[in-house]
Amino acid sequence: MCGRFTITVDLEDLREYLVEHFDISEMKSEFQLPRYNVAPSQDVITIINDGNKNRVGLLKWGFVPYFAKDEKIGNSMINAKSETLIDKPSFKSSFQLKRCVILADSFYEWKREENSKTPMRIGLSDEKLFPMAGLWSTFVKPDGTKLHTTTIITTKANELMSEIHDRMPVILDDVAVKEWLNPRNQDLLNLSNLLQPFPSEKMYAYPVNSVVNNAKNDSKECILKV
Repeated sequence: MCGRFTITVDLEDLREYLVEHFDISEMKSEFQLPRYNVAPSQDVITIINDGNKNRVGLLKWGFVPYFAKDEKIGNSMINAKSETLIDKPSFKSSFQLKRCVILADSFYEWKREENSKTPMRIGLSDEKLFPMAGLWSTFVKPDGTKLHTTTIITTKANELMSEIHDRMPVILDDVAVKEWLNPRNQDLLNLSNLLQPFPSEKMYAYPVNSVVNNAKNDSKECILKV
């Protein structure tokens, strides 16, 4: 699964990345950066395509289907398995029509040892930002206000991750991300084929301080190697 991640760049770095990779030159939302311990139920920096252009904004992490009876269901829907998107009623509609990416520059996973769990930080070898495949949804609350939420898609672990956990977030390369965000692409089989483990040789992993275990801690100490 993917239950925590980081986006440790500053606003200027984010602007440059958005222009270079997504042709986005305007940011309307207020982004709090850097973030060293992003957790479920928080707002995350997300990119969608509105049919004409890519747009960046904030969505709440924790997917609430449009037909849900209670928005609290989002607490248990922070991830969606790539292998079952077509079969799950909660995700199928968004898989076809409401795809997005969530930006990060690393994620955390806890490696099981004999009597403990060691927090690990995992990212790309070039230490740059990357897009994680996601889905989004709009839920209308009883009072009529709209709640926009997202989930991170996971896939089977690559060789590096398999030593830590059996799942990992889907990280899209520059070619795949264009197909993923294209709302005119509704070929679910083709889209499913994009959701593959990222190559191990292009990634790193190292243990970090247990301070990251508490989601209230959001400081540079979270990413320090131990």
